[in-house]
Parts: sequence; structure tokens; C-alpha cells
Amino acid sequence: MRRILVVGASAAGLSAVETLRREGYDGTLTLVGDEPHPPYDRPPLSKQILASEWEHDRLTLRSAGELDALKLDLRLGSAATGLDLDARAVLLADGTRVAYDGLVVATGVRPRRLPGDGHAHVLRTLEDALALRDRLGEGRRLVVVGAGFLGAEAAAVARGLGAQVTLLEPAPVPLGHAVGDEVGRVLSAAHLEHGVDLRTGVTVREVTEGGVRLADGELVEGDEVLVAVGSLPNTEWLAGSGLTVGDGLVCDEYCEAVRESPGPTKSPGTTTGSVYAAGDVARWHNPLFGASMRIEHRTNAAEQGMAAARNLLHPQARKPFAPVPYFWSDQYGMKVQAFGYLRGHDEVAVVEGDLAERRFLVAYRRGDHLAGVLAVGMPPKAIRGWRQAVAVRSTWRDAVPATGVL
Repeated sequence: MRRILVVGASAAGLSAVETLRREGYDGTLTLVGDEPHPPYDRPPLSKQILASEWEHDRLTLRSAGELDALKLDLRLGSAATGLDLDARAVLLADGTRVAYDGLVVATGVRPRRLPGDGHAHVLRTLEDALALRDRLGEGRRLVVVGAGFLGAEAAAVARGLGAQVTLLEPAPVPLGHAVGDEVGRVLSAAHLEHGVDLRTGVTVREVTEGGVRLADGELVEGDEVLVAVGSLPNTEWLAGSGLTVGDGLVCDEYCEAVRESPGPTKSPGTTTGSVYAAGDVARWHNPLFGASMRIEHRTNAAEQGMAAARNLLHPQARKPFAPVPYFWSDQYGMKVQAFGYLRGHDEVAVVEGDLAERRFLVAYRRGDHLAGVLAVGMPPKAIRGWRQAVAVRSTWRDAVPATGVL
């Protein structure tokens, strides 16, 4: 294997190329990115960058010298537009073809948007964050559509900057589907206490020149609109390639991409032998939880980039990628941390602290096992042991006492 191509100059892509060099690969290593910037960190966009606490140069994940040391064929500002799986080549937007022996797909996601004639911000790139930051300030009116973690973080920052914030969410309880209704209500209460106009159970029909229009026809006025209603994996460039795409690039437990099966159903078939995926775009089978998942969190991107690179480089010694997913969020001084796979849980229990004090740790049951934990305002030592309990697939009976069930 003398030519490896990594598509996506992201945290996952950077992790992949660094791992390849660290593992001794000395062939041609090409890193392609659609943005003009070298790899940078995205979580601070909705926090430190939006709040003007950081300048954008602090986002860069590696210095120019560190990137030079990797001896990359670095191609920035050039998106991938097609994949010829049989010829083992990727077509770029500038018309060039890049041949490969091994390929890592790390093209990430893009924000979902809403219809309408008005302008709406999204928050995915550095330019997105800077554009919104320039429009926030004392007395400005911001409408945030979507009260997930991204929308909640942006709302908290905007309030800190003195903006009037309206936060719109179609679900009856923000984040209830992910963390449970009781925990969702506790996190939502912080917005109300800080003066956010939080409206749940409402659907936005379109973005207008003066705000957004709801499904019932009401106009919610705002000087600026931020749409934070989820993301779509960047897989369009793989159309017609023969790879299986379904809410991400479908992979096996080793992060190896799966071919489409012949026939009208196009169900997943055999693996490729040369294409792996990592980061937000990858949908893979996590054997630890026995579930297909696609994780849009920074820690997973770095870990999966390493795993995909190692498995591509050492096919005879591959290891399943079976992590305990981790994410964090900062809102109004609250530090929210979670380990595990919380979606689809069957039960939630408070195991430490108190919800009312916003200092607590809750555990999540799925079937007979501990599926994950979420902590707010708890020290690292209080969480560490619970992560290990999730990793070893502790039974619910062994891990969680009977009291405290929500």
C-alpha cells in the first residue's frame, strides 16, 4: 500500500493521517478538505468563539510545522465530488482525480436548513460562527430554532452577550428523547432562569425576513435567526459509487465501508477491502452495545480516525471499534458530561446528587444493562468509575441501587 487518501481535513481526518505516520506508513499520504483552513476544532465555535473569548487562531489543531512534519499532500479548499470504487480514485471539484490504494472517508456533516426567503445562520464552520458573532450584542433579538445541545449552547452565549433570545423546540421537552424528560426539564429550566423565552411543542414552517413563521401562522420576530435542527452526513459525493449509504456511510465493526448488494433493495453487502470511514459521517456497528450508530462528537471523531487508520494499514490485525461514546456541553456555567449510548433507554435513575440542585449523576438502563450515565456539575472522580461500568457492560442490578428511579 503506497498511496493512502484521507477525504476530510477534520478532527477525524487529522487523527487518521497522524496515526498512519505513527504506525510507520511512509508512502504518499493525501489529505483533502473542502474548507480552506487546516484542521481545526469545532466545539469551541458555539462557546468560546461565539462568546468572543477566543480568537480563531486558537482553533487550529496543529501548527504549520507539525503538519509539515507529516509530509502530507495537503489539498485544502477542494471538495470531493465522486468516487470510482473499481478504479480506486476520488474526483475533486477542481477536476483532478486522486488515485489511492487505501481510502479513509471523514467528510463529516452539514447543518439542516429550513425553507423560506429570510436569512438564517447555521453553526458548523468558522465562518458561520464569526458571522453570527458579529450580529449579536446588547438588545439584539435572536431566534434559535432547535433546543438541542448546539442550540442551547448558542442561546446561553447570546444571553451572556445581552441579546434577547427566543428558543423554539418542537418536542414537548428539549432533549427528552436523548436524556429523558426529567433531565431535559432540569436543563431547560436554566434557560428560563436566564431570561430565555423558551417555547416547546412548536414547529417552524419557514424563515422570513423578520424572524420565523410557525406552523400555525404566528410570526416570531427576531433580528437574527439561528437554525440548529440537526445535521446531514456528507455522502452525496458517494452516490453511484457502489457503497452503502444510509444516514451516513455504512460500515462494519472495523469501520470498513460496506458495498451495496445487487438488486432493487440495495441492502448492505460485502466490505470493500480498501475503504474505511471515521467521524460524523460514519455509521458503524458498535459491538459493545450491539447497535448501529453514528456519533457526532469530538472525542469519537479522534478515536475513530485512529481505529480506521490502524485497521486499514494492518488488515490482518484489525480490531473492532467498540468505544464508550462521550460528549460534553457547557451552558450557563453548567458542565454536562455523558458516557455511553443514552438513546432508546428504558429507565433512568438518579444515583448521586440532586436534580433540583443541578448537581447530579443519572444512570440509564437499556434491557438488563447499564447503557450510560450523564452528570451535571460533578467532579471527574465521581464519573470515572461509572464510565468503566458502562465499558464492561455491567448489569443494571449490579450497577444501580433500586432507589432514585425517575
